[in-house]
Amino acid sequence: MKIKEILHTIEQIAPISLQESFDNSGVQIGDVYQEAKGAIVCIDVTEAVVDEAISLGCNLIISHHPLAFRSFKSLTGKNYVERCMIKACKHDIVVYAAHTNLDNASEGINQYLAKKLNLQHVRILDPQKNKLLKLVVFVPHSHVDLVRNALFNAGAGNIGNYDSCSYNLRGEGTFRAQQNTNPFVGEKGELHYEPETRIEVIVPSYKQSEIERALLAVHPYEEPAYDFYALENAWKQAGSGIVGTLPEEMDEEDFLYLLKDTFNLKMIQHSTVRGAIIRDVAICSGSGAFLIPKAISYGADVFVTGEAKYNDYYDVEDKLLLAVVGHYESEIFTKNIFFDIISEKYPNFAVYMSGFDVNPVNYL
Repeated sequence: MKIKEILHTIEQIAPISLQESFDNSGVQIGDVYQEAKGAIVCIDVTEAVVDEAISLGCNLIISHHPLAFRSFKSLTGKNYVERCMIKACKHDIVVYAAHTNLDNASEGINQYLAKKLNLQHVRILDPQKNKLLKLVVFVPHSHVDLVRNALFNAGAGNIGNYDSCSYNLRGEGTFRAQQNTNPFVGEKGELHYEPETRIEVIVPSYKQSEIERALLAVHPYEEPAYDFYALENAWKQAGSGIVGTLPEEMDEEDFLYLLKDTFNLKMIQHSTVRGAIIRDVAICSGSGAFLIPKAISYGADVFVTGEAKYNDYYDVEDKLLLAVVGHYESEIFTKNIFFDIISEKYPNFAVYMSGFDVNPVNYL
């Protein structure tokens, strides 16, 4: 099995196209076409993690935070990032990161945190925009089911919790086959009228090529007529943060203790306890304070994130409770996500959670 196959499996859950513009998710170092010997999953790539991979015979490191995040013009080993890169190259280790693409994925870290809290009626807090297309294709009636099912199987036609969604309109198409053709129906040189169905389906932009290949593989015409249109719709299956409802409402202090117990936290920073009831919970792992206005607009009772600035605690005022659990603490379960994805798909492949992946922030 090639390393590329493992990475493709991860990108089925967290497509690279979902990452933010500032990010650098994806392959950081190495040849993905080499045979996969074993993988280590972690939050951050450090020298200790690279040494661990070497000792375990692993040639793949999958991290949440990108090792190569900032640009550089030389590779001399002057800091831990460059030393990790040099050592990984020497030992033919592929280093890969799934960062904000995992944050924004519908089955990513925020969804995982929501499940840990047993949230119900979960939805994306800030859905991504400009990530959807509409495919329109014209198909002879005899092949409508074949083409439509091929599109569905390739990932088209999903709207919210519904799949196999399409619109179908019957009409009549015309064409005239030229001499250097082999028409499926009609005769060369003669204008042909063919009863056809116009099929319309929603397509995530990152699946456009895959869906186009599926279409062309089963469409009977030599030259199928089809179009992709960009949509302005927000994509409610991907985006920043998540919001859901607790099974039972509770007061603010009880909720803070629930957070501590659920995520095994040493401490929580929080805004002023207002004596309010917590029912609707908004979450964004990592540096999620930019979503505070979205959480307030939604009407959430609490916003849980990994980092916030001093003034953020003032800005929430009496609008909601702000609970800050720590950047590392809010993302620690990314390792579980990577581990579960790989183990489920490749049960006989050696994958390890790093034992040397530790929080760089210390508490006295």
